[in-house]
Amino acid sequence: MVLVAPSILSADFSKLGEEIKAVEMAGADWIHIDVMDGHFVPNLTIGPVVVKSIRKTTSLPFDVHLMISNPEKYIERFVDAGADILTVHIETVENPLEVINKIRDLGCKAGLTLNPDTPFKRISEFVSEVDLVLIMTVYPGFSGQKFKEEMIPKISEARKKIDSIRRDIYLEVDGGINDKTSILAKNAGADVLVAGNHVFKNKNYEKAISLLKKH
Repeated sequence: MVLVAPSILSADFSKLGEEIKAVEMAGADWIHIDVMDGHFVPNLTIGPVVVKSIRKTTSLPFDVHLMISNPEKYIERFVDAGADILTVHIETVENPLEVINKIRDLGCKAGLTLNPDTPFKRISEFVSEVDLVLIMTVYPGFSGQKFKEEMIPKISEARKKIDSIRRDIYLEVDGGINDKTSILAKNAGADVLVAGNHVFKNKNYEKAISLLKKH
């Protein structure tokens, strides 16, 4: 069954701890945390201090997506704050293997992602070295964007590459995920779905999460 990782970017930040506990009770598998620096993407969000403060609210894995320039400078801080998975953008690293190894050496799972306009071949050679591949189906930076169906072939390409490696590597999809687009993503091979608005803007978190897992 597919895993669901609600993105706290869409949560009510005035009661973030409560929101995380609520989605955990509703059946969430991971907590997805979008870290933005206002440089690589045009928005600012949370840093290691906030991650550390919410770590005590749940035992669910923290799936931390670093949408930041020079991510290698901050890896240790986010691992210390409680990240279980750290995903970096191929567009932000000069030496992907060095960054991946740094994350894993600190006892954290490593993920690699790319923007919608970056071809999959940019990360293909590194897939065997990571624990997670994240396919963005929107341009990162803001929640509530529409799922780009033209990204479906990229999800399928990633699935094919992962299957050829014969090792446990998660294929995660993030952007515009709802009860309808989740079917497209899963049919293309996704096994982890990031959902922000679909979960946190729904009055019934349990129903929202079960709809993503249902099909």
